Amino acid sequence: MGWLFSDFRRPAGERPGPVWWSFVVVATAVLLSLPLTLDLAQLLDLSVVFVLALLALSMSFLWGYVGILSFGQTAFFGLGGYVYAVAAMNWGDTTLPFLLGIAIPLAFAALLGVFMVYGKISDIYFSVMTLVITLILNRAMRATSGDQYVIGDVRLNGQNGIPGVPPLQVPWDSSVTLFIDHVYYLSVVLAVLVYVGLRLLLTTPFGRILVGIRENERRIELLGYDARRYKFAAFALSGGIAGLSGTMFAIWGSFVAPEMFGLGQAAEVIIWVIVGGKSTLIGPIVGTGVIQYLTSWLGTQGVGQVTLVLGAILIVFVLLFKDGLVPTLGAAIARVFAGRRESGGGGQ
Repeated sequence: MGWLFSDFRRPAGERPGPVWWSFVVVATAVLLSLPLTLDLAQLLDLSVVFVLALLALSMSFLWGYVGILSFGQTAFFGLGGYVYAVAAMNWGDTTLPFLLGIAIPLAFAALLGVFMVYGKISDIYFSVMTLVITLILNRAMRATSGDQYVIGDVRLNGQNGIPGVPPLQVPWDSSVTLFIDHVYYLSVVLAVLVYVGLRLLLTTPFGRILVGIRENERRIELLGYDARRYKFAAFALSGGIAGLSGTMFAIWGSFVAPEMFGLGQAAEVIIWVIVGGKSTLIGPIVGTGVIQYLTSWLGTQGVGQVTLVLGAILIVFVLLFKDGLVPTLGAAIARVFAGRRESGGGGQ
């Protein structure tokens, strides 16, 4: 069985083998069959895990494979949600607003990338700048409570947010809207597509150069590649994925608020990625599910300081499981099977 884990843990630059593809197919089939056994409340809770997993994937791709820690993922997340909400409530139709919820955050990330990537800002200042942008957007949206802050027919409502965000309509029949179970199916499919797409992207020359930039940017430049161009493209792509997550979050909750831009949300994304393992793409999905479940469970137990508990979990994982949950478990299982093979028990 050791070959199974070695195949699944191939380096990012290698094309995934049949075991990985089998895992993706089986996992997707299982997830798509869950509505047959779960009630609507459970589906609602599970849907948000995959919606937020998209945000975690955007961070994992940028941080774990390019080496850029961006606190601005929640800026694109919130922007995607607000763009969809305002456009859908003004136009009535939701297909174009859904696409704009991806395109505008991507364009905003590209605009920021022009100044920060091509401006050769160091990694630490890059993180600080993206954090500042997130905080500015958060404060700006909280300051829109007056009657004069209107886009079309939609009031921004400041810190109260925008309720009644329209559900997503079927593109070819606007009279049909997605219900809770449909949103679950869509969130699962989108999470799987983004996960598979990023995994395959990393096997291309473009993806290998991104990983090379993470390892040694100067060496990549000496080989004749423009590292700035690749970092710019990766940053814009991650912004679009975060915007997709924000759009789906608005559809899932029928509500958007400045908290989507908040510092707390930005910190949670980092916790999801660290707990799951930033050196993988599946890790942040698992980390999102674990932390979301734990947060919900702590809330039902009446624990008032959930943030403090999450902070303690982050410290434990940084100190004891620095590679994250998924890589640590994968390495432990691989060692067990390797030990059995060496002792002669692996052939049974």
